[in-house]
Amino acid sequence: MSAATTRSRTPDRLCAEAVDLARTAAEEAAAPGVVGEHAGVLSEGDRVVTHFFECRELGYRGWRWAVTVARASRAKVVTLDEVVLLPGPDAVLAPEWVPWSERLRPGDMGPGDLLPTDAEDLRLEPGYTGEDVTPPNSAVSEEMAELAEAEDADVTAGPPAKLPTVPSRGSIAAVAEELGMRRARVLSRYGLHTAADRWEEAYGPKTPMAQAAPASCVTCGFLTPIGGSLGQAFGVCANEFSPADGRVVSLAYGCGGHSEAAVMPKPPRPAAPVIDETRVDPFPLRPSPDSGSVPAVADEESAELGHS
Repeated sequence: MSAATTRSRTPDRLCAEAVDLARTAAEEAAAPGVVGEHAGVLSEGDRVVTHFFECRELGYRGWRWAVTVARASRAKVVTLDEVVLLPGPDAVLAPEWVPWSERLRPGDMGPGDLLPTDAEDLRLEPGYTGEDVTPPNSAVSEEMAELAEAEDADVTAGPPAKLPTVPSRGSIAAVAEELGMRRARVLSRYGLHTAADRWEEAYGPKTPMAQAAPASCVTCGFLTPIGGSLGQAFGVCANEFSPADGRVVSLAYGCGGHSEAAVMPKPPRPAAPVIDETRVDPFPLRPSPDSGSVPAVADEESAELGHS
């Protein structure tokens, strides 16, 4: 270790003793009564020392007033360099600033909110190149114009090759708009992967619901398939009693509402009554004489009344 390095780490004696000068400078820069006790000395270099004082300002817990003093070579007078308020090791600091685009979370948008996307958003890619280069077999190309002239066919008012502008109907943008596919940007391969990872995490095979499910969505009758490359791994749940109703779910996801998990048997239905309309059942108007508990006798006057 060199002598210069040793001197720089050892506080200069005169600068270290200038505590009163440092305190006076700190009190002039701060509000009255917010400069606390002396909290240490730090050597900044040859004959450069920083004095620290506790800060009693409300809301600045752990902060310190840092007063830097110095003296010239071979001089005995210590002069003031600067006074600043710096955070200490246990100071309360504001969190690191994060751009709004990184703070945004799903569900933060409300009615009327606009979410702009960057021009170089990795999730999107151009939907079409925008170059209106006429294909060789197009009706407005030079080759087709020569063929039309040879066959005496007037596809336009004049030869397309000599028109001042190419007809807009034959442009790539016009054809894309006519087919309903004119989107400036579409989902990129990166956007597809991030969406798949997000859906897989929310409604995928590793969720607790899928782990306890009797079967996966690939065999469920409530699964509605989707088009595109994502349809090979995802679908839309159409079971109103499922926790994923109306959500994009992985084919490996599952829940207790699987269509074939527990098929309820139909309750037995009684047979329909059979009525024989060709048979007549006789119904007597009076009861039979021997149907009672008292036997019938010829002499009604000597008959016993009531039960014995």
